Amino acid sequence: MPIYEYRCSSCGFQKEYIQKMSDVPLTACPECKQETFAKMLSAAGFQLKGSGWYQTDFKGGSKPKEETKAAAPPCCAGGSCAS
Repeated sequence: MPIYEYRCSSCGFQKEYIQKMSDVPLTACPECKQETFAKMLSAAGFQLKGSGWYQTDFKGGSKPKEETKAAAPPCCAGGSCAS
């Protein structure tokens, strides 16, 4: 569940709340009881765990086989074949 940061524009009270995305946003400030409590726009707080994936992860592995193109018939080589 995401963590949302709220701030009251009346008294300046600020707090983070864990809410579902479908939950109704909070509007009443728990400190001053005014209806001026609103979500703040803040940086996403997430952490990448594990070794990750990098372009160099597959450098030592086998290379994919290149597809060989079929040679065009001699009549079509000049682009003037009538089909």
